[in-house]
Amino acid sequence: MLITDADLNGLFLEPVLQGRYPAHATPALLPPDSLIAADDMATIGQPVDFLGINYYASTYLRAGDPTDLRRNESRPRCGLPGVVEYSPEWLERTDMGWIVDADGLYDLLTRLSKDAPGLPLYITENGCAAEDYVNPEGLVNDPERVRYLHQHLAAAARAIGDGVNLTGYYVWSLLDNFEWGWGYQKRFGIIFVDFGTQHRIPKSSARFYADVVRANAVPAVR
Repeated sequence: MLITDADLNGLFLEPVLQGRYPAHATPALLPPDSLIAADDMATIGQPVDFLGINYYASTYLRAGDPTDLRRNESRPRCGLPGVVEYSPEWLERTDMGWIVDADGLYDLLTRLSKDAPGLPLYITENGCAAEDYVNPEGLVNDPERVRYLHQHLAAAARAIGDGVNLTGYYVWSLLDNFEWGWGYQKRFGIIFVDFGTQHRIPKSSARFYADVVRANAVPAVR
């Protein structure tokens, strides 16, 4: 767990917040000492105005055999023997196959609030891909994304209620766009884009998000 946390989070957070690379990070992911000048870490660790967080899903680990993977298991990125990553079967999946775990966002926010007390936090990316299409009425209904955003906004609101200095939230994404690994195959936007004509249609999630912004409040999750 320490290695996975260091590789996925600490490599980015600790240099900025503490002026060092995490002790438990996989050595191959660390820059060689020859590339780090004497004053580099002090420069990297300068005070920041806020901390931006991109969150989509959590990583789950359990004891297992990475050479004999079972259902919903994958090789661990930490490379440790006797450990596998897995996707809990009780959690919903997005169109990318990523688990939907809003509690993970709450846990991350409360942890960062303790690691960097008083520092304003912004959720700079949060959202999901879904199988979006235009129905015969010309509308795009995306209940999976509405549910995802609802759960994660509620988790963010819960964190604020528990004292986290969460200052802003940005959904990913406003528009369907070109995704790095998938091109135009996966749609993350709250506004549907016909890539051939560039015609744009607000999805159900856009209307939901607008209601939350207008009310400055998240409705109860049902």
